[in-house]
Amino acid sequence: MGNLVGSEMETFGINLWLAPALNIQRSPLCGRDFEYYSEDPLISGKIAAAITRGVQAHNGCGTVIKHFACNNQETNRYGSNSIVEERALREIYLKGFEICVKESQPKAMMTSYNLINGEHACNSRKLLKNILRDEWGYKGIVMTDWFATQRFFTGLNSKYGAGSAAGCIKAGNDIIMPGSTWDLDDIIDALSNSENQYAITKADLQKCTCRILKCIAELSCF
Repeated sequence: MGNLVGSEMETFGINLWLAPALNIQRSPLCGRDFEYYSEDPLISGKIAAAITRGVQAHNGCGTVIKHFACNNQETNRYGSNSIVEERALREIYLKGFEICVKESQPKAMMTSYNLINGEHACNSRKLLKNILRDEWGYKGIVMTDWFATQRFFTGLNSKYGAGSAAGCIKAGNDIIMPGSTWDLDDIIDALSNSENQYAITKADLQKCTCRILKCIAELSCF
């Protein structure tokens, strides 16, 4: 299947496929169950890794595995807070992603809308740097899900509001999709305001930029 997708990507000049999605099928009512693979993290990870290898066997083609992590519902997914102990997190909700990363090194990964233990997944340095990059050895880029940092979320019955653009940079979330002027304002403030919740440095921005440029170079064969 991955090989077929990679062939189609080459035909249409597509570099990154926003798939596969491999969250756990935790409830039969989840609106993404048609897209996820299993209630078992081993099966999910192995299938996602195999599809990724098939896609990335084609020059200039990469996968974007998602939604990292704990996307357990579709309705109001930008307003949910997944409370989970570290053992369950690592053995169930992260294990499939870990398998896929270690066996296939996908070019990109997309974070989820939800919070994990009180912090937006897109802003979690523990998740994106300590676990994903430092422990698993992930080399690709990380992007947010669309509008994850947009202020209009506060008007969509979300008790938690939106994620922080500066928080994404600090956590190692390289690309904020699709980006906005208030994202830029947040990042600029975090660069100069030490009291910003997610105060960052120029070096933090440079690290994200370098990973983006490296990904572009790897995919620029078309």
